[in-house]
Amino acid sequence: HPTMPATQTTIHIINGPNLDQLGSREPSIYGNTTLADIETLCQAEAKRLGMRLAFMQSNAEADIIAALHTASNTAQAVIINAAGYSHTSVAIADAVRMLSIPVIEVHLSNTQAREDFRHHSHIAPVATGIIAGFGAESYRLALLAAQTILLASATEK
Repeated sequence: HPTMPATQTTIHIINGPNLDQLGSREPSIYGNTTLADIETLCQAEAKRLGMRLAFMQSNAEADIIAALHTASNTAQAVIINAAGYSHTSVAIADAVRMLSIPVIEVHLSNTQAREDFRHHSHIAPVATGIIAGFGAESYRLALLAAQTILLASATEK
């Protein structure tokens, strides 16, 4: 894999409500991996790809919106797992819509195989793409997707 200069590429990973409970929360759906485990995996993958990573989690919608606003000035791409807010928050979708950088929506579970209310995401129509259903690996795949998108846009310039 080609790498990107660390000084040029920062990816923000933004995690929403209840993801701080991973590892103990519904392991039959979400597995035993904790959010700290996912951050470790992402930091290692980002380092391998030559990227810098900012990783955060909040149960508060306002904090997630503020993180998206910050990302607009400091990141080259965003990976967001808004969790339950994906299905309910027009405000987070509006904050994503304002970004002029790639945004990849991530879900640990396959939301299409779950309850009907999880089949609709307010973020999906304004995201660059979606990766769902691969557990913690969804995040690593999102980092690879971000790298691919950023390298493609760099070669177009």
